Amino acid sequence: MTSISRGMALAIAAMVAVVALSNYTVQFPINAWLTWGALIYPLTFLVTDIANRAWGPSRARTIVYVGFAVGVLLSGALAPWRIAVASGIAFIVGQLLDIAVFDRLRRGTWWQAPFVGSALGSIVDTVLFFGIAFVGVMPLMPQTQGPSVVTLTLGDLILKLALALVLLAPFRALMGRVLPLEARA
Repeated sequence: MTSISRGMALAIAAMVAVVALSNYTVQFPINAWLTWGALIYPLTFLVTDIANRAWGPSRARTIVYVGFAVGVLLSGALAPWRIAVASGIAFIVGQLLDIAVFDRLRRGTWWQAPFVGSALGSIVDTVLFFGIAFVGVMPLMPQTQGPSVVTLTLGDLILKLALALVLLAPFRALMGRVLPLEARA
């Protein structure tokens, strides 16, 4: 059994807060292309990548699993069930993909693992989430007014990919504050 350190507890709390807040705010479009959730959700990849760098993939998965369980329960109270279910499925698949890709690239240039893992995780997460949460609830293709599944998916994905680049700066800054797994060997 994995023991939970103070740092891991903080990472779990951050993950739960980001997931719950993202699932609440995804209900509110900014415009026909974006929801407020797209601004918040990419922080989950930052939390996962810092955890993976510091404690390795096994402990990063522990943070994701606990964040998943608690986040989905909170999301069920804050958002419609379809959003909570869609979020749970998309979150677990996207985050586990991020962990696997990050771990495979962890010995490369410092930015490759977090960027490629976050980008691929974001693509899969976004397509799954919007496909499950909103197909049949809103128009699939753009109409004359309002958002559609396609426009929200593309808008959120473009923003998430841009934020994957922007979040490299805090990742790099935090790398020096957490002891990487490689430094323990």
